[in-house]
Amino acid sequence: MLRLGVRFLTYMADSCARLIPDTATHIRGVAMLHRGLIISVVAAGLFVASCGQEELPPPPPPPVEEGPNQDSIDAARRAAEEAARRAAEEEARRAAALEAAREALTAMVFFDFDMAEIRSDAEGVLQRKVDVLRASPAVQLRIEGHADERGSSEYNLALGSRRAEAVRQFFVNAGLAQSRFDVRSYGEEQPREMGSNEQSWAQNRRDEFVITAGGNQIQVPGGGQ
Repeated sequence: MLRLGVRFLTYMADSCARLIPDTATHIRGVAMLHRGLIISVVAAGLFVASCGQEELPPPPPPPVEEGPNQDSIDAARRAAEEAARRAAEEEARRAAALEAAREALTAMVFFDFDMAEIRSDAEGVLQRKVDVLRASPAVQLRIEGHADERGSSEYNLALGSRRAEAVRQFFVNAGLAQSRFDVRSYGEEQPREMGSNEQSWAQNRRDEFVITAGGNQIQVPGGGQ
């Protein structure tokens, strides 16, 4: 029995010695096989993942901001030129209206020989003054009466004063304040025409008007300036 047991043990030992190298080789083969499988699985997964992602189209380019075309530029230029033209015309109109109002205030009126009554042709001139004076409450006038050379100096001074006062009364009768008007007579001392004839005398029998206040505040009747 002892001999049989020794033989069995010797057989098992030899068998194990033979099996151990094969087992190690087998284990290494299995490990390499597993590693290959893992690599294959990972590669396949990456391939599938890459195939599953749809390729996105590139983003559209940003819109190109277009500037105004030539027609728009020309239209804007024409509109600006038209606006400037109208503004210039309006400014010229206003300047002309103001100048006309100033001329109306300073326009002279004339009288008959040795008379202080307002002639019919002078009434329209004076009415235009009234219109401007009503629109321009800051304006004040000095009314200067004149006479021709015939008669004495004292008489002509008195005649010039009556002529200036007649015009002031016309303004007062039109509703304007008497305090806005100063009267002065120069008689024959400041002739407009130097001749000694009827034509010159007719030009010298007159009232002149001087703006003494509010000259820069003249308003055009009707609201224009």
